[in-house]
Amino acid sequence: MILSAQNIHKTINKKTILKDISLRLESGRVYGLTGHNGCGKTMLFRALSGLMRIDSGNITLDDKMLGKDFSILPELGILLENIGLYPYLTGYQNLEYLAQFRKLVGKNEIKETLTRVGLNPNDRRVYRKYSLGMKQRLAVAQAILEAPKILMLDEPTNSLDQEGVALLYQIVEEEKKRGAIILLASHDQEIIHRLSDEIFKMDQGSIVDHWEVSK
Repeated sequence: MILSAQNIHKTINKKTILKDISLRLESGRVYGLTGHNGCGKTMLFRALSGLMRIDSGNITLDDKMLGKDFSILPELGILLENIGLYPYLTGYQNLEYLAQFRKLVGKNEIKETLTRVGLNPNDRRVYRKYSLGMKQRLAVAQAILEAPKILMLDEPTNSLDQEGVALLYQIVEEEKKRGAIILLASHDQEIIHRLSDEIFKMDQGSIVDHWEVSK
């Protein structure tokens, strides 16, 4: 599977958000995005996923075009900041609710996913009573729940303790081995350099540098 962007451009309120970005992303590889706040990392995720329409250029998944053949990338798992989960449902109930739309996973997979991120499937606390770290773990869980072929993780280590970060490293390696295309945006340079096969540096909505990581 190949996800490609060709010369994509986006302007909001006369301000250039993304400028002439081209990428070619392949299955089984991790792509790191780095850059200061406001450089365009999150907006690039939104554009590539289909959550935000681009003004020009095109985004393709193999031989199909985003916005023409599908409005949102199929088989996508995504973690964005301030993700909206249901405050009065437990972690299990949140995932159970999300799973009902595509019906790809059942109770066992939901429990396994919660365990993978270090949460107890039988915890009866509702989401609003979770700590920030627990909320972040559940956000990761919803992204990986259905074994997506494309996984986008925006600042996935936010609020995670050392154990949570270690679990995230393990999850990314497992998802890579499974064959997912993984995009990883983070201010944490250690996670970017440790997990990425290629790194893209962004500034003012453009990719200003790109290099492969020696393993």
